[in-house]
Amino acid sequence: MLKLYCFRLEKVIFFIGLFQFSSSYAQNQTITNDSFWETVEGQPIYSQGGGIFQFRDSQSGSPKYYWYGVHYAEAETYRDDPSVTLERNHFKGVTCYTSTDLVNWTFEKQVLTPEAVNYDSNPTWLGRMGVAYVAEIDQYALFIQHGKNVMIALADSPLGDFKVHRHIDMTGRIGTPNTGDQTVFTDPNTGKSYLVYSYGQGRNKIYVSEIGVRDGKVDLLDLTEIFRGASREGNCMFKYKDKYYMAASNIYGWDGSLAYYLVADDIRGPYKPTNEMLIMPGSEQDYAHVSQTGFFYTLKGSKEETVLFCGDRWAEFAGNGLGYNQWVPLSFKEDVPHFNSLHAWNLDAVTGNWTVAKTNNYVKNGSFEADRRHIPSNNKPVQEQLLGWHTEIIKGNKIATNDPSSPVLNYFNTREDRKQVVGEKSLNISDSVPFERRITQEISSTEFVDLPDGNYTLSLKIKNNSRFEQLKLYASSGGQTFEIHLDDEHPEWIPVTLESVNVRDGKVTVGIYAKGQNGTSAQIDDVRLEMGAIRR
Repeated sequence: MLKLYCFRLEKVIFFIGLFQFSSSYAQNQTITNDSFWETVEGQPIYSQGGGIFQFRDSQSGSPKYYWYGVHYAEAETYRDDPSVTLERNHFKGVTCYTSTDLVNWTFEKQVLTPEAVNYDSNPTWLGRMGVAYVAEIDQYALFIQHGKNVMIALADSPLGDFKVHRHIDMTGRIGTPNTGDQTVFTDPNTGKSYLVYSYGQGRNKIYVSEIGVRDGKVDLLDLTEIFRGASREGNCMFKYKDKYYMAASNIYGWDGSLAYYLVADDIRGPYKPTNEMLIMPGSEQDYAHVSQTGFFYTLKGSKEETVLFCGDRWAEFAGNGLGYNQWVPLSFKEDVPHFNSLHAWNLDAVTGNWTVAKTNNYVKNGSFEADRRHIPSNNKPVQEQLLGWHTEIIKGNKIATNDPSSPVLNYFNTREDRKQVVGEKSLNISDSVPFERRITQEISSTEFVDLPDGNYTLSLKIKNNSRFEQLKLYASSGGQTFEIHLDDEHPEWIPVTLESVNVRDGKVTVGIYAKGQNGTSAQIDDVRLEMGAIRR
């Protein structure tokens, strides 16, 4: 017993020390969202519904970050042709990527293969997984949803190969054979790992169970219900400044969602506010950068403790943009986490410091993919305005969720459209009567992210007919307005660029002004505000 205890303690100390290793890659490496990621070798990264864990390399003995996730066949298809949204999912394996700086990743191997789970004879769902080191047996345990059960696979090394150990029917524990969404969380201070999961039907209850060994088998040692309320998915947990945060998303299928959270002093609670998740400030304008809560990673650098929100964008099944992984840094004010919706940002894994990248696009929901339905919508979620944008009706039919004469504010792109612009949706400007309107977004410095003064480029893509009296793109800042007229007909999508937008005092209004007759129509997509000259 003493020998096992000492071995476990060594592992715990090692876990804590991993935050402080140096790296040749460190110092302001850029993470770019809204794109398909690649390894350092230039190969596609396919990793969804997983997590990042810290283990020692079994060959070199050096510390590494191990990123596990599921590779679906549809992720390849959509990456090759994002003009088609796919319906079904086909498991190709659990991938493992390693890194020393959380930005540059190397593909190691498939650590759980279709053959290991007899996928060809039982082509069922596999997803929502994570890996825990189980000290009592010196094994690595992979927990993954497999059909209607929780499957556990074991390996001697974090690189596998993982072999099926057992399936757990959760009925006797929570009342359903399956969990809802689940993740693995390892407490950086104790080294203990936990499965965080929801009730399998309706997902209105969330549980935490410690992972360990019972009767010679890897098992869930206990069960604590930490939430009972509105249905939630994407259940995951992180720790920051010795507080535990439970986070989740709405039940929106494959689509993005607001990010919700609870906070506690102990992993088993009580979590506050009781059974009432709070919206994470900053996630409202674009539904957490058009993603679901996937997992978090807390980086304890030499200077800062930084929490990474690692969102899953299930683009191949939702058609909601490019890139499957949307990672942003969180900021904190007391115990309130703030979501910083960034397109591009820099991370130093040694110090823990992060900064906004010069290539960041400051527009929220610029490709209009956050909105799930035609807007205004009288269905879940009831919504009058496009997320991140405000449409002011100067003349024409008013916006209303229950009025059939209301203008529809977004357009569902055709497959041909999607070969030119990103995602299923774009901004729609039209009405059944003569109209005049402004569509605007206010962009300004926040407490945590500056909008630096300087020259910016505002760009978009547009197609429109010839019935506009006036149509223009503009930006206003510091008492100046910069604009470009778009009145001419553009039957096919074209790019439009407004350069030298002079931003002052850390705020700018970007907008489209439109005046036209009934039957006038324009679609706008992929709006960007970037510092300096546009990249072509």
